[in-house]
Amino acid sequence: MVVAAGDGLRLGAGMPKALVPVAGRTMLDWALDGVLAADVDRVVVTAPAAAPAAVEALVRARPDGARVTVVAGGSTRQESVAVALADVDPGEVVLVHDAARPLTPSSLFDRVRAAVVVTGAGVVPALGAADTIKEVDGTEVVATLDRSRLAAVQTPQGFPAGALQRAYAVAGTGHTDDASVFAAAGGAVTTVLGEPDAFKVTTAWDLRRVEQQLLPASPVRTGIGIDVHAVDADRPLHLGGLEWPGEAGLAGHSDADVVCHAVTDALLSAAGLGDLGSRFGVDRAEEAGRAGLDFVTRAVGLLADAGFSPVSVAVQVVGNRPHIGPRRDEIVALLSAAVGAPVAVAGTTTDGLGLTGRGEGVAAVATALVAPRAAGRRLP
Repeated sequence: MVVAAGDGLRLGAGMPKALVPVAGRTMLDWALDGVLAADVDRVVVTAPAAAPAAVEALVRARPDGARVTVVAGGSTRQESVAVALADVDPGEVVLVHDAARPLTPSSLFDRVRAAVVVTGAGVVPALGAADTIKEVDGTEVVATLDRSRLAAVQTPQGFPAGALQRAYAVAGTGHTDDASVFAAAGGAVTTVLGEPDAFKVTTAWDLRRVEQQLLPASPVRTGIGIDVHAVDADRPLHLGGLEWPGEAGLAGHSDADVVCHAVTDALLSAAGLGDLGSRFGVDRAEEAGRAGLDFVTRAVGLLADAGFSPVSVAVQVVGNRPHIGPRRDEIVALLSAAVGAPVAVAGTTTDGLGLTGRGEGVAAVATALVAPRAAGRRLP
C-alpha cells in the first residue's frame, strides 16, 4: 500500500506532495519504481481527494501499471490506510509505504516482508540516531536522552494483514504511523535495518536532496590557469593573440602572451592534461618565440584527442597597461575562434600594489569549462 493522499502543505509546492515533480517525474512515480521492483503481488495507491484522476493517469501510463489499484484516500494518513486495508486479504502480508520516500530501494521492501513472515510481528525499518537528542520544553532543555535506545523509523512498515485490520478497527486518533496503531492494539513490533535513501520528503530542502541524488552528475569539468611575465620594453607586446604597437612588451621564452598562456593552462587543467610548462616548456628550443595563440589551438587539439570539448572560457588581465577595453572585442573574437567556444575577457588593476601595480609586469587568470565530447554543449 502506497500512501499518496497527503496535501504537502509543509512542502509548500501548491499541489499534493505525491504529484510534485522531481527530476522530470512525479514523486509518486519514482516511489513506484522501488515498490514494483520488489517481490510484491499487487499495489494499492491511496490518491489525494483533489487529484484521483491524475494519479490514475500516472499509474496507467506505466508499463507495470496493471499491478496497481488506485483508491481515494482520506483526510488523514490513518484514514487513507484504513480505506486501503478494506480490500486486503487477512491472510496476506501487507507493507505500508509513504509515497514521500521516493528513493526507497526495492531491497528494503523485501527485507521487511521477509521479517514479517519469519516473526509474525509488525516490522519497521529503523536507523540509529546519529545526533545527541535532547528533550525540550519550549526552548529549555529538560533532559538528554540515551540515543542508543532511540531510532528513526521509516517505511515500508510490514504487518500480518489481518492483525493490522483488527488494530485499525479499534484505533483511536492521533497515530503518526502504522506501527503505533498496531502496538496500541497489543501487537508486537520489531525492527530491521533501514536505508539512508529511504528518507521522507517534508521540506523544500528534502526535495533538493532528492533531485541531487536523481540527477546525473554534471560532466562539465573546471580548470584554472595563471600566468605572469615581467615587462621588457625592448620586446613588442603580444596579448590576447594581438600585437600592441607602442606598448612595452613582456619577457619570456615564447611571445610572453600571458592571456593565451593562462587560457592554455586552464584548458589543459580542466581536462587533466598537465600544464603549459609540461607540454610546451622553455626547455624546448622549438617553442622559442612561439605565438601564444598557437599554444591555445594546440591545447584544444590535445583536448579533442583526450575526448573533451571546451564549453566556455573566462580570462581576466591584471595590469596597468595596456587598456583592454578598446580592443576587447578583437580579443574575444580571436580567442573564441581558436577555442571553439565562447571566451569572455576582462581587465583590472591592483591599485598600485605588487609587480602589476608598480607596472613591472602583467598577469592573467583564466577559468575554463570542458566536457566530454559526447556530452559537450556550446553555451550561447
